Amino acid sequence: MQKVIFDTDPGVDDAMALLFLHRHPDIDLIGVTTVFGNAPIETTTRNAQFLHRKWDIAAPIASGAGRAFHDGRADDHPASIVHGEDGLGNIGVPATVDLPLDPRPAFQYIIDMVRAHPGEVTLVAVGRMTNLALALQADPDIAGLVRQVVVMGGAFDVNGNVTPAAEANIYGDPEAADVVFTASWKVTIFGLDVTMKTIMSSDYLAEMTASGAPGLQLLSDLSQHYIGFYRQRVGLDGMALHDSCACIYLVAPELFEYRSGPVRVVCGGLADGKTIQAPESGRRFEGSAWDGPPSQFVAVAVSPDKVLDILRATLVGSH
Repeated sequence: MQKVIFDTDPGVDDAMALLFLHRHPDIDLIGVTTVFGNAPIETTTRNAQFLHRKWDIAAPIASGAGRAFHDGRADDHPASIVHGEDGLGNIGVPATVDLPLDPRPAFQYIIDMVRAHPGEVTLVAVGRMTNLALALQADPDIAGLVRQVVVMGGAFDVNGNVTPAAEANIYGDPEAADVVFTASWKVTIFGLDVTMKTIMSSDYLAEMTASGAPGLQLLSDLSQHYIGFYRQRVGLDGMALHDSCACIYLVAPELFEYRSGPVRVVCGGLADGKTIQAPESGRRFEGSAWDGPPSQFVAVAVSPDKVLDILRATLVGSH
């Protein structure tokens, strides 16, 4: 069973991914760390508390970064048009949720859990990577103790969704992402190249909900605003399973194809937040920013129907 810390900014697709991690029998969810992104940190943390309460999730929650890793970078890109003012589709989440938080900041929670379980913990980051960058800054040696890092973010061979160059999670904190991608741990990245090919239709969600499986009515309710965004802005009657792709990789890596090579992030300028992967070859780039970064993995193809099958089987269970 894989020990997983889910670093998240709930967020509609974050909620579906959280429920998947909670319910899959091969995953031991040992913690949820929150970060700003789809909403301010106070809101994303409250949303995690709300979902834990509703779905009876026992994993501790540690509240994390409320601003970007780089002091000079402001977060002026709210996602309320996508996820709703409350971050969960405007379903009326209570202003406060009576569920205790772990007293440690998220980066310290990550450090402590990784050191308590060396070689066993997978970090799944589906928002800005600020907490992971802060953990590396505070304790660089954890890079050698983490089992792997799995990221939802980036756009490599396709355009971004915030600018033509950049995807939202990376654009929100490019400096943090560059720190994470150039650290000496194994990173596998699921960007728009595969997540925009993995679509759950509104009918598919309705059929899952009709199964009567616990928790799915709430998941359906909070997803409707998100589906409405895709219908209006993208012309899809459904929603992309961005964060769930990264989570399903943990149990079915064979459903994706990968490309290896160093990954860097553009920090500043017209292409701010753009993710670039160098070719995996004998060519060296001495004297440049590409001289020395470790090779990482980027998902470049997906079997979307099989991803949906695993997601449905896990969320619906025996219903």
